[in-house]
Amino acid sequence: MARNAQVKVPEITIFFWIVKLLTTAMGESTSDFLVYHINPYVAVVAGSLGFGLSLALQFLVNRYVPWIYWLVIVMIGIFGTMVADVTHIVLGVPYFVSTTAFAVALVAVFAIWARSEGTLSIHSIYTTRREIFYWAAIIATFALGTAAGDMTATTLDLGYFDSTLLFGALFAVAALFCALVRGDLNRILLFWLVYVLTRPVGASCADWLGKSHQVGGMGYGDGTVSVALGLLIVFFVGYLTVSGIDRRREPGELTGLEAAEG
Repeated sequence: MARNAQVKVPEITIFFWIVKLLTTAMGESTSDFLVYHINPYVAVVAGSLGFGLSLALQFLVNRYVPWIYWLVIVMIGIFGTMVADVTHIVLGVPYFVSTTAFAVALVAVFAIWARSEGTLSIHSIYTTRREIFYWAAIIATFALGTAAGDMTATTLDLGYFDSTLLFGALFAVAALFCALVRGDLNRILLFWLVYVLTRPVGASCADWLGKSHQVGGMGYGDGTVSVALGLLIVFFVGYLTVSGIDRRREPGELTGLEAAEG
């Protein structure tokens, strides 16, 4: 199972959180656009295939490649939204129940991961088994965050804008604690808490921008919001690819921009 390869995930920088928030918002708006503008079953199948193919590509490479990694995150954003929506709309499961179920699933992934590998650190993703645990956790966080955001916006009747403010405040507080807290275990747990919160922040914001005025949105349309977010993602991922600032380097190794300037 071991690989003689580099860590398969990016370093955590401010750009990581920017792109992560953009992908969560895009996943929400794109999923809603597809489901409501084409046959929903076709949309779900297409989302599943896109997710599967992108994840297979990620496992094929032996190092962190920005466009591949973030393509997987985008596809999980779309697929995870569809899973949460199908659970509620098609199966009729209340958001409170699905949120709880996804939270239990995430805790189970973490428990098995920690028992098997002895760590939940994202800086140790250099074996196939650890990468499997990593992506299982990512999928669970997306489904959990989507269900939690929809629960506050609709079931608790906060609306999209207030849900964005609520989860945005929680995200900011958790991120601050993550930056200040000492101890590896505490930092790891806080990182995953922040990661979970990015989903309802992005999803609620995308719904607020895209949905009609009648349901508390700005009315720009899911398609327009999706395209705008997609362009921003392409810009930032392009910058990360050229600069190499989110890639773990050996001592003395230069980033892409430093090498070009040198």
